[in-house]
Amino acid sequence: MPANNRRFVLYTLAIISFSHIVDSMLIMPLGDIFIKEFNLTSSQYGLLVSVYSFAAAVSSVLAFFKMDEFDRKTALLFIYAGFTIGTILCAFAPSYEILVLLRMVTGFFGGVIGALALAIVSDLYVFEERGRAMGVLMAAFSAAAALGIPIGLYLAEQGSWQTPFVIIGIMSAIIWLIVLFSFPKLTTHLETLDKNRSPIRTIKNTFGDANQVWALVAGFVLVFGHFLAIPFISPYMINNVGLSQTDISIQFFAGGLATVFTAPIIGKLTDKYGYNKVFLIIMLICFIPIYMITNLEESPLWYAVVITTLFFIFASGRMIPANTIITSAPATNTRGSFMSIKSALQQLAIGLSATVSAMIVYQPAEGVPFINYNVVGYMSMFFGLVTIWLLRKIRVSDH
Repeated sequence: MPANNRRFVLYTLAIISFSHIVDSMLIMPLGDIFIKEFNLTSSQYGLLVSVYSFAAAVSSVLAFFKMDEFDRKTALLFIYAGFTIGTILCAFAPSYEILVLLRMVTGFFGGVIGALALAIVSDLYVFEERGRAMGVLMAAFSAAAALGIPIGLYLAEQGSWQTPFVIIGIMSAIIWLIVLFSFPKLTTHLETLDKNRSPIRTIKNTFGDANQVWALVAGFVLVFGHFLAIPFISPYMINNVGLSQTDISIQFFAGGLATVFTAPIIGKLTDKYGYNKVFLIIMLICFIPIYMITNLEESPLWYAVVITTLFFIFASGRMIPANTIITSAPATNTRGSFMSIKSALQQLAIGLSATVSAMIVYQPAEGVPFINYNVVGYMSMFFGLVTIWLLRKIRVSDH
């Protein structure tokens, strides 16, 4: 595929990732609003955060058996349509229970988007160029935090919590039309597809390969450790550090904006110096803001923003070299299946991390500080160390 076409596909996928990530993250920064709006306990709030991920894990398991049998464009159109409809319906949820159900539906479709985007990018870019491409996708994640989340918070404050879901749904519908009329066919992986593939053979191709198993385990542990501290960042900053909902918007904007610029740089460094070296350095540096955030006491806004910005830069940055090597574990013709089960495990990791956090972190009474947030911080650092070891077990298979 010509370089211009590859770039068009890459940046379109980045925009799609932007919309998907904003939607999947929106509950967390709006956490304090939902807790008060629906009078939620920590456990109920944890379910609202995690149900999206659990549903995404289920759909990713189903996609594991079928993803590689279709043109990537066709698969993307189907998945993104379901996500768009689910997002719009969330805005009309009349109760907490219905909202949980609709978040489940949205997650069922949305959870496969990331896996499909990674599969397409890995198909289009060789290993030596993949770090930069991953950096572009990660920049979309950062842009979602820098622009999407603060705008979503602002819209929620000016209108209602439903407003951001309506806006994301409309934007996603427009993007869907762009993909329909402008995307090229993406069928390279079909050229070497196993004509005798079956569910059993698909399972054996993935789980019978120790290299792919190491990659899946590494992805699961990395995401579980990464998300342990994230669900309670906003409630903790409001109730323990003394920030307002507007201050939270500033935090997400500053951190996300910074990583829009740093993510592509980290991608280039990954291609130049190697994924293991870059990941090790970034992971170790990341422990500093993790410790500071989860042990932070009442502080001025500028200080909290500096710490959370460092967390954004290095926590998201470590995903770039990690995903560069993880996506190289499978062969091209089984990459969609691998990415689907990888997504399933990582969505499960997100859901479990939110559930575990909700079991450890709690608020004795409304308006008082949360307790035990530092515990999930230490756990996050421990799983980061485990990931360093796991990534060194993976070898490049599609070089």
